[in-house]
Amino acid sequence: MRRYLALLVAAAVVFAAGFLVATKLPPVQAKDKPGSGFAAAPGEMGVQDVFGPYEVVKGWPKNISTVAGNEKWTWGAGQSVYAESPNRIFLLFRGELPNIPRPETKLIPEFGPSLQFPIGRLPWRDATVAALPGAGGSGQDPDDGPKLWKGTVGVDAKWEHCLTVVDANGNIVEQWTQWDKIFKRPHFIAINPYDPEKHVWVVDDHMHAIYKFSHDGKTLVQTIGTPTVKGADGTHFNRPTFLNWLPDSTLFVADGYNGTRVAKFDKDGKFLLDWGMKGTPPNEKRPYYMNNVHGMALDPQTRHVFVNDRANHRIQVFDENGKFLYDFSMGQEPSDIHLIYIGADRTLWAFDRGTSKMLKYDLEGHFLYSFGTWGDFPGGFWGVHGFSVDQEGNFYVAEVDNGRVQKFVPRKAVNSAFLVSKPIYSAWK
Repeated sequence: MRRYLALLVAAAVVFAAGFLVATKLPPVQAKDKPGSGFAAAPGEMGVQDVFGPYEVVKGWPKNISTVAGNEKWTWGAGQSVYAESPNRIFLLFRGELPNIPRPETKLIPEFGPSLQFPIGRLPWRDATVAALPGAGGSGQDPDDGPKLWKGTVGVDAKWEHCLTVVDANGNIVEQWTQWDKIFKRPHFIAINPYDPEKHVWVVDDHMHAIYKFSHDGKTLVQTIGTPTVKGADGTHFNRPTFLNWLPDSTLFVADGYNGTRVAKFDKDGKFLLDWGMKGTPPNEKRPYYMNNVHGMALDPQTRHVFVNDRANHRIQVFDENGKFLYDFSMGQEPSDIHLIYIGADRTLWAFDRGTSKMLKYDLEGHFLYSFGTWGDFPGGFWGVHGFSVDQEGNFYVAEVDNGRVQKFVPRKAVNSAFLVSKPIYSAWK
């Protein structure tokens, strides 16, 4: 009898506890639609979130081969993309490659009886290897580019159309070919969102320089750094990679592939200070020690500087004067973060070349969401080296390996929390 009563009491306790938990904790899924909390567009049936919250715009932009007289050439390695607006998008490439269609699959018995090329469903050309100028990795010297690149200029690649502008439909509306001659390996393009004159900035890591152009591209307004001369002071960089601004137009530069620092400048480009030193990759844990400073994002509310310490698989966070605050890991191998971005919702997005995924974190480093799949088909990712979001929420990526830029539009009925957030601010709105 006592045993029976004990069992009844235990059952009652379990029931009561379960009732309390059920009334305190929210359901795993939202009540309104099936899939809420998991699917990018809740309620859909018979689909996959292959491209996360987006649909890819196939055939966007028009190929550079559509330019009269340029039919034999296509885009080179896609370095960067910047959406000034939904109708003016800047594309930055490392020159052009031969416009060769995908070859038919054939056996190559000289290498093995069952080997064939190209393999079905796999990319057949790596644009970043094929494109000029070579010497892209950390530790390599720009002067070694011509030695490392295998090919003939004008036959296997050519240095033209590094910077073009397209409209919302992907039509090529501007060709900034007048500046091809000063580019050596253009790496990143952006407009200061707090600048009403909308100057266009290009970071060139092989030139060790940053160029500031007028909005129409007709004038080179300013050069920061000493072109072709490397260093680590107020007038020299060592293969810089990215830049960003605070609301008062204070400028921060990630320096860079061979440099191991962040440099801070005032709104006029006057050098203020820098911080960072060379670490020991791939597991450097000490604050301030960096290897391949490849990406940077700023939080305008706290004025914190988020630095992508790429070779050490981590983000280091500093105040605006270089005081270390905290860091967090982006995952060990095969993690290979190319760039980071903080949008209007104050979350941090990153692209991981090692996993071909877009990754979302809060600003403390808690993982929130990811999407993306590897491939050269429309919507697949291979080597996303730049991305941008316009004021309508359209998402753009530039891919060094696929040699292209892609445009994605938000899916219908999408949960906005899954989208890469819109820009924080634009002075020209």
